[in-house]
Amino acid sequence: MTFRERLRAAQERNQSLLCVGLDPDPDLLQGRHVVSFLQSIVEATVDLVCCYKPNLAFFEALGPGGMNVLQEALAPVPPDIPVIADAKRADVPSVSRLYARALFEVYGFDAVTVHPYGGADSLLPFVEYEDRGVFVWCRGSNPGAADVQSLLLADGRPLFVAVAEMARELDRAGNVGLVVGATAPEDMALLRQACPGMPFLVPGVGPQGGDLAASVRAGVDAHGEGLIVVAARQVLYASRGQDFAQAARRQAQALRDEINRARAEALAAREGGW
Repeated sequence: MTFRERLRAAQERNQSLLCVGLDPDPDLLQGRHVVSFLQSIVEATVDLVCCYKPNLAFFEALGPGGMNVLQEALAPVPPDIPVIADAKRADVPSVSRLYARALFEVYGFDAVTVHPYGGADSLLPFVEYEDRGVFVWCRGSNPGAADVQSLLLADGRPLFVAVAEMARELDRAGNVGLVVGATAPEDMALLRQACPGMPFLVPGVGPQGGDLAASVRAGVDAHGEGLIVVAARQVLYASRGQDFAQAARRQAQALRDEINRARAEALAAREGGW
């Protein structure tokens, strides 16, 4: 199965567009063992999510064995739940080939995030793995993202729209998506118009202040799908006590249900002429 087929199957099985970010922040872990902490989170939420997304920076910061820690932490993830490596890699094609080989062949991730600054040829080595997913960082969730991503081109398009159109051209095998922050739902609506069938990986809900309902309204495709809504800190650190896994489950379930309500409302509004 391709990444997108596996993702859709997980979304339907768990009735979920929620992705839990596995980001072990040392300032929030309070000395907990990283592997056992993340494994407990996975075991508590595995029936509530459509995928998991570890940000590799949190593991690389652990030192030379950090990626081994990640591999151990992912052990409880069943093969039918995809894992997206949030790596934001890309470089000249000869280097991108090695990035892609490492992430897809050595570590076996189902999908990866990439940045578009090197242009289309820097992304091709990732896209050529047609059974894997590639999410192009298009419109970030951080306040400074607009400094570059919203610059206007000579023809009046924002740069992030041009990036989306480049990604759309690369999506010949149906394995390319966009990273679009929940903090900019108006921009997300523009991107959905430009890329009606591509999946959006949506960070920024929770501590970053993204509007969940507005993002779902702006981002779902014509079938009420096409979104992967990421929550990390608000799930992982829902409790600082010994009940952290149970609290993570409660928070994940609440988010999944909130996303589904917003999704149903968005579809109903569209059917009513919205």
